Amino acid sequence: MSFRSILFDKYDGIGNFEWRNAPEYFVDLNLDQVVATITSGRDEYNLKPFFYIPADDVGTINYRHDVFHDLENQALLVHIHSFAGRMRAMRSDLARSDKLYYDLQKQSWFLHAVDTYCGAVKRLSRDLAISTPRSRGFSSFLNYLISYTESADFRALLAETEQLRTDLAGIKYSLHLEGNRISVGQFEIEPDYGADVLQTFDRFKQGAPREYPFEFSSQSEMNHIEAAVLDMVAHLFPDIFSSLGEYCTRRRFFLDKVVRAFDREIQFYIACLEFIDLFKRIDLNFCYPTVSDQSKEVFGRDVFDLALADKLRREKASVVTNDFSLRDPERIIVVSGPNQGGKTTFARTFGQLHHLAAIGSPVPGKEAQLYLFDRMFTHFEKEEDLQNLSGKLEDDLERIHKILEQATSKSIVIMNESFVSTTLSDALFLSKKIMGQIIARDILCVSVTFLDELASLGETTVSMVSTVRSENTAQRTFKILRKPADGLAYAAAIAEKYRLTYESVRRRIAS
Repeated sequence: MSFRSILFDKYDGIGNFEWRNAPEYFVDLNLDQVVATITSGRDEYNLKPFFYIPADDVGTINYRHDVFHDLENQALLVHIHSFAGRMRAMRSDLARSDKLYYDLQKQSWFLHAVDTYCGAVKRLSRDLAISTPRSRGFSSFLNYLISYTESADFRALLAETEQLRTDLAGIKYSLHLEGNRISVGQFEIEPDYGADVLQTFDRFKQGAPREYPFEFSSQSEMNHIEAAVLDMVAHLFPDIFSSLGEYCTRRRFFLDKVVRAFDREIQFYIACLEFIDLFKRIDLNFCYPTVSDQSKEVFGRDVFDLALADKLRREKASVVTNDFSLRDPERIIVVSGPNQGGKTTFARTFGQLHHLAAIGSPVPGKEAQLYLFDRMFTHFEKEEDLQNLSGKLEDDLERIHKILEQATSKSIVIMNESFVSTTLSDALFLSKKIMGQIIARDILCVSVTFLDELASLGETTVSMVSTVRSENTAQRTFKILRKPADGLAYAAAIAEKYRLTYESVRRRIAS
């Protein structure tokens, strides 16, 4: 099997992914924050599109899992970092060549870039062979590299590059300075009077000599005098410099497209692993989930919201993990409980896990079994847009209607506090109608709500409740447990709205 991509085992049309925008659910699930952090410092690779597109088959996910496993071998990871550094240096040389003004200097940097590239490819081929990777992705790429480096074209490129570098390094010439006049001539061996001069002046030496340091310019651009000298040297050695110019024209497309794609795509894995390592240092687990496009029995152990965990990690605060599970015929998790108890965070966690699993990444948690969806939809409460002539309830209904028009039995829907702008009876009526549609279509769903009645609509629904400490009901545990709704969610929402919670009343009494 020929190598296509280290990310896509069946697809090599990467160009179609370049200009894809983030999915609509990214902001609601805070995945935009996660991806921004993961890809930070890697703008040159344009990695974000790879995080936007879920795989459409389980094979691609397993393909990526195997590559991740190989990269857990630190020796192999070091080799990949080394290759990336050489390729980065090559791009820097090419960029410098493009920016320079004088042609001969541009050609010199181009030659250096090609030499760096050839060395990087040869070194990587040798290093991968030593590392003996097991994944299909790395094994196929190694076979491709061996074939490529043994090809007639690569051998010719390498031979031409080495020959030109040898020829240029062997150039010797004489520089004659006379007043303001500079001339360049063929190099001729002349007597070295240096030792005689030192011996003559040694008798006049008094104490330690004073040093007169000279700093060479660090700018890569030559000045006009240096350029003129180089032009005269080129006239002295026309064959060598003519070969250099012809080489730069003929080899301008030297970079192999498969090697170039690998250099970019492998950064997806490295970026993920470096991000994950930040959490492993504080004893948070990541796992390779079992992903199915058939079974909707899903579960997660010790899972957590990755965006929130990253924020808490920076603040050196603890992260609360949770569990969930759905067994046939269960499809819907209804989350209720007091405000600020972690319900929305739990809903985001469910969505994040499924998206990360769908792009083949390890997911936050000790163990997980997840579903490969076709599309994911979120309906989170949004602030009322004053430019929108329709009311908030109408806007909510239009958004829900659009979701139900597009959702299929393979979709995932995550709803958070829908219809809070209307009365309890209207909210319950509308929510039951929507839940009926979701149940009828066999859609996986998480619904955060203050309507406890939704948790007992039938055998497809599961009730989970955000809990508080028994000794102080005002203190949240942020644990979401599978148990019947306690009937306090709506009361808590009303108390919060009218500032009648324990904390609100205590503050007013104190003031």
